[in-house]
Amino acid sequence: MNLTEAISARRAVRSFTARQVDDAVVRSLLYAAVQAPSAMNRQPWLFSIVQDLPRLERYSDRAKTMLLSQMAHDPKTKHYEETLRTDAFNIFYNAPTLVVIGVAERGAYTDADCWLAAENLMLAACDAGLGSCCVGFAVGVLNTPEVKAELQWPPAGAAIAPLILGYPSETPPAVARAEPRIVSWIR
Repeated sequence: MNLTEAISARRAVRSFTARQVDDAVVRSLLYAAVQAPSAMNRQPWLFSIVQDLPRLERYSDRAKTMLLSQMAHDPKTKHYEETLRTDAFNIFYNAPTLVVIGVAERGAYTDADCWLAAENLMLAACDAGLGSCCVGFAVGVLNTPEVKAELQWPPAGAAIAPLILGYPSETPPAVARAEPRIVSWIR
């Protein structure tokens, strides 16, 4: 698969087989992630990989509780209220692997650096036949002191980009994309 094909083929996958992603494959994806550009070449990324399914389920349950408690202040969460109240719903979609990309300390450009690394990782995952999806619902729980300690993150650190990975049990169809909205083209 070439880069253009990977960009067009990458989807937010939310349905996975139980097959675990091998360590060597995860390491190759992390290598792809750190090839991303970073502001002033700081390369601030930290990574945690979680392949412990009961732990992921526990994090999911905690995240759902947190999100529901904050729902009054977040219209997006309100939209997902029924889903978040469903016991069977797992915010990680029962994916076998969670990769958390974050930093030891936040700076002016660290969030952007993490998201650049995340996109590299997702494109490399697509090329490797894996599905991936960003899980914004996980950010709050991953940044609690208890979970940061479990993941061995520094207290000042922050989880920025949580991504689930696995072998897709089905591939979502392509989503129509709008034409680029160019607001200016100054020559």
